Amino acid sequence: MKTSDLEGATLDYWVARGLHDFIREIYFTDSGETLSIRGTDRGKAWDGRFLPSTSWEAASVVLERACRLEMSDHGRGEVQCTVTFGAQGQPVQGRGPSLRIALLRAFVQHSFGDTVEDVYLRHPQTLLGTRAESISEQTAVSTAGDVPVPEGRIGDVRSAPRP
Repeated sequence: MKTSDLEGATLDYWVARGLHDFIREIYFTDSGETLSIRGTDRGKAWDGRFLPSTSWEAASVVLERACRLEMSDHGRGEVQCTVTFGAQGQPVQGRGPSLRIALLRAFVQHSFGDTVEDVYLRHPQTLLGTRAESISEQTAVSTAGDVPVPEGRIGDVRSAPRP
């Protein structure tokens, strides 16, 4: 998929993948519709929704990584920006219907290039550097040492057996 075409949840996902120095886990809430993350950015813990394509609060973590930003809005519903991430980074360009989308697309291009792979977005993942690995849901494991009592009812309180 072309970086310049990313939008919505797919754009949010690839931005999160590019923030591997900050995010350690990506998971999905709201029946898989909303991207959420766990991580720590500059001492601030983040555990919850991460929607940079719709929120400047989330997109600010990308903006703060920009060393230089130039933008132009030609009034035709498209914004173009040129951004340099890192002191020694090469400038990258992004386009979009808003500065936020153009900035995020430029960040994904900086992190992954002109194209990214198509991925199924509903599986929780852990980030290991620039690589993501699926993680399974935790399952509850019973640690009770009691022997099952089929004739017992839920809520029965019985005295301890006598020796």
